[in-house]
Amino acid sequence: MKLLLSFSLSLLLSFQSFAQTGKVRGTVLDNTKTGLPGVSVVVKNTSLGTTTDHTGAFEISGITDGVYVLSVSSIGFKTKEIPLTISQNEVDLETVILYAGDEILREVVVEGERENKFSRSKTAYVSKLPLKDFENTQVYSTITNYLLKSQIVTNFDDALKNATGVENLWTSTGRGGDGAGYFSLRGFSVQPKLVNGLPGLTNGTINPANIERIEVLKGPSATLFGNAVSSYGGLINVVTKKPYVGTGGELSFTTGSFGLNQITGDFNTALSKEKNLYFRLNTSYATERSFQDAGFRRSFFVAPSLSYKVNNNLSFSFYGEITQAEQTNPMFLFLNRSAPQHSRNIRDLGYNYKLSFTSNDLTLQNPTQNYRVEMDYKLSDTWQSQTLVSKSATSTKGYYTYLFDFGVLENDTFSRFLNKQNEYTGTSDIQQNFIGDFGIGTLRNRVVLGLDYFSAISTSNGTGYAFYGNVTPQGGVSGDNPLTEKVETTEYPLSTAGVDAVLASQPVSNAKSKYGIYSAYASDVLNLTRTLSVMVGLRLDHFDNAGSVITSDDNYNQTTLSPKFGILYQPVADKVSVFANYQNGFTNVAPALVGNPEDGPQTIKTFRPEQANQIEFGIKTNIIKNTLNATISYYDIRVSNQVITDPASPFNKIQGGEVYSKGLEVELNANPVNGLNIRAGYSNNDSKITKSDNNDILNTRPLEAGSKHTYNAWANYEVSSGKLRGFGLGVGMNGASERYAINYASTGNFMLPAYTVANASLFFQAEHYRIGLKLNNAFNKEYFKGWSTIAPQTPRALLANFTYTF
Repeated sequence: MKLLLSFSLSLLLSFQSFAQTGKVRGTVLDNTKTGLPGVSVVVKNTSLGTTTDHTGAFEISGITDGVYVLSVSSIGFKTKEIPLTISQNEVDLETVILYAGDEILREVVVEGERENKFSRSKTAYVSKLPLKDFENTQVYSTITNYLLKSQIVTNFDDALKNATGVENLWTSTGRGGDGAGYFSLRGFSVQPKLVNGLPGLTNGTINPANIERIEVLKGPSATLFGNAVSSYGGLINVVTKKPYVGTGGELSFTTGSFGLNQITGDFNTALSKEKNLYFRLNTSYATERSFQDAGFRRSFFVAPSLSYKVNNNLSFSFYGEITQAEQTNPMFLFLNRSAPQHSRNIRDLGYNYKLSFTSNDLTLQNPTQNYRVEMDYKLSDTWQSQTLVSKSATSTKGYYTYLFDFGVLENDTFSRFLNKQNEYTGTSDIQQNFIGDFGIGTLRNRVVLGLDYFSAISTSNGTGYAFYGNVTPQGGVSGDNPLTEKVETTEYPLSTAGVDAVLASQPVSNAKSKYGIYSAYASDVLNLTRTLSVMVGLRLDHFDNAGSVITSDDNYNQTTLSPKFGILYQPVADKVSVFANYQNGFTNVAPALVGNPEDGPQTIKTFRPEQANQIEFGIKTNIIKNTLNATISYYDIRVSNQVITDPASPFNKIQGGEVYSKGLEVELNANPVNGLNIRAGYSNNDSKITKSDNNDILNTRPLEAGSKHTYNAWANYEVSSGKLRGFGLGVGMNGASERYAINYASTGNFMLPAYTVANASLFFQAEHYRIGLKLNNAFNKEYFKGWSTIAPQTPRALLANFTYTF
């Protein structure tokens, strides 16, 4: 990486030495002669551009001699195009006047001959401000829609393989409450719970056909987003496709190994051009079989979205996604956390990973709905009001099964347990943000002030879990229940009739719980100079847990302050920035009953919220006209105030457990020549439980931390001229070091092996269609994931895609 950066900087200096360049500057005003901040100023047909500061001033340098057109645009104003000539000089436009116009609210995308299609430098979700990545003291990875298309991605797990430092712990199970996939990020588990910057739920996998991009924020992010949607390692935000000005769309069909068939549609049109009302509809239907002897998934979703601009100051938008999915839940081998392991690795276990240990009769249904309404109102030239409302609902109905090693039966025998699920979770969120971009003297302030109310309600009407036979990793079966003394030989057929007969004697739950979170937050990015900025943020969070609605015994509430600080300096303006940050996360801890029952009635003991604090520093580069973006960062996260059992008394709880996680991350997005896009990442994480009363886990790596080393790379080249124009190929790989599935002093450990998986693609891109072939796991690598579990991964698979755009 050092050599790469040195070479890139040298190349940049060489270009600057030999190329004849000039610059353009000016000030953008409205018709009242007031400076307009945040206006997009772009040199058309190049990748050069900038935004105006709080006074409306701008400057673009490094423009090669020639004739150009300067495009000046802003929400609510008519775009102005200005011809200019650069000839080793500075062009001073003095003032540019923009007048109110009829353009609908939409994101401005700059495209040039050398576009870095794997990188996106600006988002309004990460900081709740329109802040470029280069200006942000927080680290985040962006997975663009172009990258997903180039890899013919058909599932969310594969999409997240492109995020540096993210590793799949286990795939979506579909079970109630926490059926979405789990991922390891900076040593902590995280689930995707954010859609378009607001809480969004899924018990099944997210369909990538409606994804515009995925944003993975690194480190504790509770200050702006709260703890309901984030973890100490970070959070995952899914940005969906939105309406745009114009009419168009695409139809796509993908087919492949293991019965994969997926058809998707995307259609955008104006319902009323005069009233600036635009509508977009995305939809998909997909079916896929498992690579094992049983298992399948089928899903259908429809995602309507609407954008309506009432006038130059007021606009509305609506987004919805309705998903119907049915699947067999993936079967993990759950290792025993309290009994010694018979085997220490996959080889000893003798696992026949082609066996599913389930049946296509035993399925789960996962209907899910996510809705969002947004109102944007321009209060003045420097302040904007943003009102957001979101609602989500997800259900689970059907049979959920898992395999668990009790350690009682011989030869690594796993017992099957199952229940019939009938679960529901619903959330509501209301946010009010006031966003400002103004000056105090010569200092530019970008501020967000927000209020947030989040509520969640859950119901459970499923049955209890019942024993349903045993299996061995090699495929053996038996009916001996490890929870009974008697040796049994009962047969357990994998059919709905057999399962229903056993579950008929199980009790049915009738539970309902809810909680609410009231929050106020503020964040300010202050530019002390053009190249030096500081960021400060604070969140006041009040957690009100009602627990079970039929009793008040489990009610409790807690109030927490969550601060955030950052500083960023650009030693080379708009090319290199160095940054440091402090970020905070927290978890509310429920009260517990303490005291020896033999000494009298137990009493309630309350606790402070668990805290996570991160210190991070690093460097970001944006060199050679935005064709080489690199981020290198080092982080140190310390979790404190964990509630643990008192070593002196099993009837007492004390607050003092600690976890330490530190690491290095490197991410590179490059466009070295026209048509070639490269993305690569490496992560090194060192996690340890440094304080606990449980000697089994003290000084060990947490199981949720995943592998110590992870890495990913993808290069995509498309011929841009000549007879082979439109043809292209892509190559890449993902890998991780060995990791513990189990690692306790009393049980020993079970190690999952390291792996490197190679992928490749071929494609032809024409004006209105694209044909592509993709080979996943090209060398048919046998590898596994897990989190106290063992989950085999998909072997070699071939995919073919045809897409038509109009």
